[in-house]
Amino acid sequence: ERAETYRQAGRFEEAIADLCARDGCQEVEVVGGAGDLGADVTAVTPDGRRVVIQCKQYGVANKVGSQDLQRFGGTCFTIHEADVAAVVTTSDFTAPALEYARQCGIVCVDGRALDAWCRGTGPSPWDGTGIEC
Repeated sequence: ERAETYRQAGRFEEAIADLCARDGCQEVEVVGGAGDLGADVTAVTPDGRRVVIQCKQYGVANKVGSQDLQRFGGTCFTIHEADVAAVVTTSDFTAPALEYARQCGIVCVDGRALDAWCRGTGPSPWDGTGIEC
């Protein structure tokens, strides 16, 4: 059920926030909207790190590109003071986007990894195992 919740229009950010809370985060907030400077969800992980997540609900054919990552990369650490910065998408990432994310230390969560996170069979973005680019 949870895996399908995020697919509903207008519920993606809230579903990601719910997953953060489910996995023990505190101070979980949906902050997306005009002027959000790239942050859609912020939270504090169980071990005290600040996580900032950008949510990209795209169709399978529409991949997250390097420009998306660059915009987020320009604010996630400096403006939002993230200890962990992640981009979560329902689709996939282009190769240049993955390379940029790897260089900047941004965690990329594609549709498959998101499904696994929802089911509890895969790591959360702040655990990063098997997700980090």
